Amino acid sequence: MALAVAALQVQVGAAPAGAQAAAKPQAPGVDTQAGYPFSFETLLEDAKHRAATPYSPQRNSVPAALDKLSPEQYRSIHFNPDAGIWRGENLPFRIELLRAAYNMPTSVTISTVEGGVAKDLVATPAMFQTGATPQQLGAVSLPLSGFRIRYRINSPKVWDEFLVFQGASYFRAVAKNLLYGLSARGLAIDVGEPAGEEFPLFTHFWIERPAASASAIVIYALLESQSSAGAYKFTVQPGVETLTDVELALFPRAEMRVAGLAPLTSMFLFDESNRGRLDDYRPEVHDSDGLQITTKSGEHLFRPLANPLKLQVSTFTKEAPEGFGLVQRSRQQRDFQDFDMQYERRPSAWITPKGDWGAGGVELVEIPSGRETNDNIVAFWRPAQALTPGHPAQYAYRLTWCDEAPFPKGLGKVIATRSGASIDRKRRVFLVDIVGAGEKLDGLRLDLGASAGAISNSSLISNRELHGLRASFEIDPKDVNLIEMRLRVMRGDTPVSETWLYRWTSS
Repeated sequence: MALAVAALQVQVGAAPAGAQAAAKPQAPGVDTQAGYPFSFETLLEDAKHRAATPYSPQRNSVPAALDKLSPEQYRSIHFNPDAGIWRGENLPFRIELLRAAYNMPTSVTISTVEGGVAKDLVATPAMFQTGATPQQLGAVSLPLSGFRIRYRINSPKVWDEFLVFQGASYFRAVAKNLLYGLSARGLAIDVGEPAGEEFPLFTHFWIERPAASASAIVIYALLESQSSAGAYKFTVQPGVETLTDVELALFPRAEMRVAGLAPLTSMFLFDESNRGRLDDYRPEVHDSDGLQITTKSGEHLFRPLANPLKLQVSTFTKEAPEGFGLVQRSRQQRDFQDFDMQYERRPSAWITPKGDWGAGGVELVEIPSGRETNDNIVAFWRPAQALTPGHPAQYAYRLTWCDEAPFPKGLGKVIATRSGASIDRKRRVFLVDIVGAGEKLDGLRLDLGASAGAISNSSLISNRELHGLRASFEIDPKDVNLIEMRLRVMRGDTPVSETWLYRWTSS
């Protein structure tokens, strides 16, 4: 049976280190609860204080009433949209709480902030719809795993979900007319390392109450892991492009040699060039199909993604780029032939660094996968120098969720890469389709190179169907197992296309 909806309740939570309790005046007739002062500065102090002490993972015991539920009964518990925070007020955003998974050992705290005073939210059973009875649930507070936020992003009449924070330090957003796809993270540590990855957690969120005229919402988060504590501020503005401005400070507990900043995580199973061992009726299956980078010098790079048989790690650039991101360039339904998943509507995500990030590289990790339910692609910025205790690190960047990542008008863009064996099975054939630079060949040439093997039969022709160009070539790997390839279209010494990069492996 569905439980009735009750008004939102709040309780006093543990204040950040050094904070003093403060009471916030309430309107007449509203139950007055004590709060505590909160600001980004108090969060920074809290994170710094925590980093000076050994990491102690928060372990939560499941309330007795919930522990008696069957897994099926617990999974039936869902937040009732009618109980959305701020739903009854003339505000542009609404929060909905997400319960923790069955027998989940950890949960998060979610608070609202108004006028510099924070109050922790209590997720009462009356705020949820469930198959359990009121007697089974009693008056327990349900443990939470995160939250989602609704906004009228697509229609003035519909409150669509556009942002969710849930699990470790993961969060996802959409832009107008797009669906959820790839995820972002607060921090990635030791991705692709033999010893295994460390997953930092957002353990506490604070969400500022927006003004009635606000076009953006502000969210703060405390991050904790064995190696670091961190303070984050997210300013999120939904729209045709959903903009997320991120400010963060990391306070290392231990040396972080492989620290992934502004990390993006996605799924790539196969496309035209990468079916391999997968037997599937669809032409393509992926949330993202390429890594796009604009270097500090202004060169535009595109690396099609792969689903390798062995884990691959690639590094690009030696200094912070103008921008980078995981993009979805296949935008037609016929590219996927999947009416249910609608992969053609998955967003691209573009990172624009702010300030000086110093030396380092954009790193791409591609993990073997046989299922489209697995996120097997990770891209992030890795500083050249390890992050070490006693040396806080501060970064800022803009994350843009969009249909199309920034790209110069008039420059050719790769929209498809195809590969297969030559007729005699001794060479690999590559076809690269490019749009945006016209289809006339006058004065154009291919700039093509490979780290090993022998290239032959290269050509550049008009692709009238796409009103673009098709570059093709063959490569004989000889006796090597890995070849890095590079291709761009030139007019004289001037590039008229982005630079296509590709890693071929024998297995």
